[in-house]
Amino acid sequence: GTAIYPVLQSWAEKYKEKSGDAINYQAIGSGGGIKQIESKTVDFANSDKPLKHDEIVNNHLVQFPQVIISIVPVVNLTDIAAGQLVLDGKTLAGIYLGEITNWNDPAIAALNPGVKLPDLAIVVVHRSDGSGTTFNFADYLSKVSPKWASSVGADTSINWPIGLGGKGNAGVAATVQTTQGSIGYVEYAYAKQNSMIYTDMINAEGKHVKPTMEAFQAAASNADFSKVQDFYLILTNQPGAQSWPITAATYMLMRSDYPADKNRVVLKFLDWALHDGQQDSLQLEYVPFPDNVVKPIEQAWTTK
Repeated sequence: GTAIYPVLQSWAEKYKEKSGDAINYQAIGSGGGIKQIESKTVDFANSDKPLKHDEIVNNHLVQFPQVIISIVPVVNLTDIAAGQLVLDGKTLAGIYLGEITNWNDPAIAALNPGVKLPDLAIVVVHRSDGSGTTFNFADYLSKVSPKWASSVGADTSINWPIGLGGKGNAGVAATVQTTQGSIGYVEYAYAKQNSMIYTDMINAEGKHVKPTMEAFQAAASNADFSKVQDFYLILTNQPGAQSWPITAATYMLMRSDYPADKNRVVLKFLDWALHDGQQDSLQLEYVPFPDNVVKPIEQAWTTK
């Protein structure tokens, strides 16, 4: 997965200084990561889309969450500042369905009174690769738009009604940054690192929220992994007046049929990241897990 790459890169650099072990992580997208761990070509993989129990069992996999990510719409509009625009799920779905095609469309104007919207065509940007970020973005649109749910749905790869494709979160960010009038979606760390123009959102409670750590934590507070199998949770469109609407747990995938010594090396790094990497997570606006989530993750390693 590419959503976790900014913080995983930081973890890897610090862990190498501490342990001498180098982590070679290729951010190719969740779809590619799933395929590589299933084909036994990597020691571990990452996916922002959790796998269901049958797929885990059939491929001798183990999955567990590592951190909470947050996905934000980003735009390229002259004279519009970050957080100046607000969108809701219905309007966002209309844009990605190709039904809302201009920035001064009445649906956008109604959400943004007092904002001078340009008479400019909207250029939709989406992922071109198999992507867990896409899965969660599309899952959110499916929850707020019956038409999206019935005609497009949610998966790591979908048949986009319109738009330009970018590879990885980095590719979407780069395409939006170089395309006037565009809109895309990226993990918030990419928006922050690249000083991108993000939009605010109207959440499930009908409240206007900004993409802040407080809003991400509010959504993440609904994550109760104790009641699900294989840590499988979808966290889009969570309740709560402060909740950011497009959040997700991002998962590490390992093989239960690899030698214990091989898996132990990986687990030492991931365990270090769960504990010592929390400050890096917070600095990049990822939400680390509290002890009551970390402990069950560590316990699961001993039983798989």
